[in-house]
Amino acid sequence: MSNRLKLIGDGLVKNNPTFVLLLGMCPTLATTTSAINGLSMGLATLFVLVLSNMAISLIAPVVPDKVHIPVYIVVIATFVTLLQFIMQAYTPAMYETLGLFIPLIVVNCIVLGRAEAFASKNGVLESACDGLGVGLGFTCSLTVLGLVREILGSGSVFGFNFIGGHDGMLAFVMAPGAFLCLGYLMVLFNKLFKK
Repeated sequence: MSNRLKLIGDGLVKNNPTFVLLLGMCPTLATTTSAINGLSMGLATLFVLVLSNMAISLIAPVVPDKVHIPVYIVVIATFVTLLQFIMQAYTPAMYETLGLFIPLIVVNCIVLGRAEAFASKNGVLESACDGLGVGLGFTCSLTVLGLVREILGSGSVFGFNFIGGHDGMLAFVMAPGAFLCLGYLMVLFNKLFKK
């Protein structure tokens, strides 16, 4: 049990995909214009990570080495398609907001990397815990980045404006602000959690 908790904790801190491993930068920078967008993208990735890790850990022993990457991509694409259907049915506005980045989860290096490096070599429960930890780490980092950008860019938190009459600093809603916020948050994260 403690090994599974360690896997989850490692995904949050030691193997944090955004602030430590620098993986998934395209959705990180593009979708974090607000905290709700960051949270939604993180949860979508977490959903795919946990389910694909579990499925890949089950099928990995019977998949030939020559075709394991294409098979993993098909498994991941299946869960992304399921996620798309769920989002289109229940959260169409969020699906429209995240747009192209939901289908791109299929080729997200976080998901494929965890499938190859961990899920293919470990059991179902351990793979689920690894996916949960890395997914939570990704979700937390995207939410924090989106929160900082939203506060600085529009003076609001999760869409609720707390600074009346303040338009914010446009740069933080655009790409330069994303890079700047990400850089400072990476420095802060690594300073706090460096061993």
